[in-house]
Amino acid sequence: MKKSGTTAYAAEIIAGGCLWGTMGLFRRHLGDMGLSTFEVIFIRCGVAALCYALTLLLTGKEQFRVKLKDAWCFIGSGLCSLLFFCICYFQAMTLMSLSAAAILLYTAPCFVILLSGLLFKEKITPVKITAMLLAFAGCCLVSGIVGDSFSISLVGVLYGLGSGLGYALYSIFGKFAMARGYRSNTINLYACLLAALGACCICGPMHPLQLMVQTPANLFWCLATGVITAYLPYMLYTHGLSGTEAGKASVMASVEPVVATIVGMIAFHETLSFSAVLGIVLVLGGICLINLKTGKARKG
Repeated sequence: MKKSGTTAYAAEIIAGGCLWGTMGLFRRHLGDMGLSTFEVIFIRCGVAALCYALTLLLTGKEQFRVKLKDAWCFIGSGLCSLLFFCICYFQAMTLMSLSAAAILLYTAPCFVILLSGLLFKEKITPVKITAMLLAFAGCCLVSGIVGDSFSISLVGVLYGLGSGLGYALYSIFGKFAMARGYRSNTINLYACLLAALGACCICGPMHPLQLMVQTPANLFWCLATGVITAYLPYMLYTHGLSGTEAGKASVMASVEPVVATIVGMIAFHETLSFSAVLGIVLVLGGICLINLKTGKARKG
């Protein structure tokens, strides 16, 4: 029974990573609509927050309640993680190649494993390190960074590392909130709400909302972005996190660039190189390794 439960949590995390992998498709369409980086964050997180609010209304209004002494967990998830990650990642993409920005983003499992060991006393095992290195190497190959020539600036590197740290902190703050008895949807609601409000303070709400309702197509892409790349994946990932170590969850979510590569190949006719195929194999190998170890540990 424990093994099947562990498998279900792992499946949720991997499914969340797959949905995050479609972000490039939606980001490109929203950019073509005329939305800026902060406006995309506002729409994406705002739509997700509304979806979580409706979910809580249907599943139990008591989930809205948050103790003031625990507010730091939600501020951390929303502002220090979600908003900070988006800002750093989009800035990194403007200062260096997309490949370099993506690789620096996937330093996140390193941060999660180290912070989880320090804060939650999760063991930093050889299997975790091996799985992390396999996933990271796979991300390097999938992104096309190996063999490519690209320029890297110091500021760009700092933004890229910041995106990895921000991405990692969602798992950390989520674990803290769960330890205080909060459900995953409560964490996601306030994280998305605070991220949307933070972006709104920078870009203002009128222009993105006007573009959103300008045409039925615009409305569809805005709503779909919030539901498919924020509401559903964060729901799946955070719930999966409740039954999985944060370090392991972060490695499993590395399936995201694999899906992003496949989406690019199908939607934008991007070519799939041999190195990308090898990278996909390495990422999946890392995910299988960490899950096989989990299964054995629970069984024993």
